[in-house]
Amino acid sequence: MTGYLLRRLLQLLPVVIVVSLVLFLLLRLMPGDPTTEILGQEATAEDRAALRAELGLDTPVTQQFTDWITGIVTGDLGTSWLTTEPVDAMIGERLGATVELGIIALLMAVFIGIPAGVLAAVRRRTKTDAALNSISVVALSAPHFYLAALLILVFGLWLRVLPPSGYVPFTEDPIANLEHIVLPAVTIGSTMVAVTMRQTRAALLATFSEDYIRTAEATGLSRRRIVLVYALRNAVVPVVTVLALQVGALMSATVVTETVFTVPGMGTLIVDSIFDRDLPVVQGAVLMVVVFVLLVNLLADIVYAWLDPRITY
Repeated sequence: MTGYLLRRLLQLLPVVIVVSLVLFLLLRLMPGDPTTEILGQEATAEDRAALRAELGLDTPVTQQFTDWITGIVTGDLGTSWLTTEPVDAMIGERLGATVELGIIALLMAVFIGIPAGVLAAVRRRTKTDAALNSISVVALSAPHFYLAALLILVFGLWLRVLPPSGYVPFTEDPIANLEHIVLPAVTIGSTMVAVTMRQTRAALLATFSEDYIRTAEATGLSRRRIVLVYALRNAVVPVVTVLALQVGALMSATVVTETVFTVPGMGTLIVDSIFDRDLPVVQGAVLMVVVFVLLVNLLADIVYAWLDPRITY
């Protein structure tokens, strides 16, 4: 296992470098001049030229990319052009809210999506199955911005049971934190729950047709034991794959959701930095997201072996 982990970690390095290059070039192709955003429209050409030299924008693009990669290797993600704060400090301030949203969404997918999928598979072609499938289709079809606006309208403005926007750190006030995090977490988690439910249902139905399940039924084991002990453990392996792939979609969903609910997380940091043309912050934040997604997929591969002893590395 140790050798496998080392090989996988080494394989991540080329991926990170390629993603960094693509990200760097795409940001440099964005329209607009960062010096205009920093100095304003009234700045003179001399002031803009001086600022470009100070930020290193007057050097060749290859040199800019080399300097950025060198900084990453040494643990320096750069400095914000707008606020002059270290990028890693800005990410650290915003990371907590996004991580909390992501953890709650994943917990919803595991503790709601998987049981719902098991129930739909066990009661296949019944009203329960039809109802769960209908709910999942609605959840998958509703865009995040629409669902967020609907939740704000119903629970924040009409019923007034939950705050429609804002964020309170858990360390400051746990109750207020939970009140503020419910609506954005449901917005993000609804899609993950629906995808997990449908994948669990499909995987279980495929497992039910296996020979060892028929053998277990022939020996007189209870239906509950067959489903939960024998079928589910094998069916959950592809579900783990789907959950790992959903992490990337989850990160993109946080950009929209955090913006709608004004949650000060990584999503709003990226959006605000794009509008401000604060490229070092965008580069550092997106790179952190990419590395996180890659590590989650590596973790999923490790979980495979724990769930299914037949899988070895």
